[in-house]
Amino acid sequence: DGKRRHAIKLKHSATHLMHAALKSILGEHVNQKGSLVQAERLRFDFSHFEAMNKQQIAAVETMVNEQILANHALQTQLMGLEQAKEAGAMALFGEKYDDDVRVVSMGGFSMELCGGTHVARTGDIGLFKIISESGIASGVRRIEAVTGLNALQHVQQQASELSSISDVLKTDVSTV
Repeated sequence: DGKRRHAIKLKHSATHLMHAALKSILGEHVNQKGSLVQAERLRFDFSHFEAMNKQQIAAVETMVNEQILANHALQTQLMGLEQAKEAGAMALFGEKYDDDVRVVSMGGFSMELCGGTHVARTGDIGLFKIISESGIASGVRRIEAVTGLNALQHVQQQASELSSISDVLKTDVSTV
């Protein structure tokens, strides 16, 4: 199913960008604890000791969207595991890797070991929008997000709801 696979590529590549953005905004202690990539949305679990505030969430969204707009070519390279780690590639703690690994890079912003499917360019992702951030265990947070047309639909739905609220309040949307 090419359409479904394409939608999954968008979310998977966005997950890599979000992981790098989380490390940049929240700190190097952030590490992936789990993830789920579906055609409709992505879920990313990561280590962090407190809830993210609105400014941090906005900063992560902005940073990811800046990388998307930069339209970096995605690069993959096979290299030795130690060489990849020395180059700065992120690896998942506790995972077993072969001696040779696939390194996925996006514009010098994100570099991870990964065997999954990805977009050709970051611009292919379209829009990235975080829809929720929550705690799932002690020291583990979860972000759910959407990309591409799913993100556009989410933003349009929010705008519609805001318009309905402004109608009830008999005020302009800009003042709600």
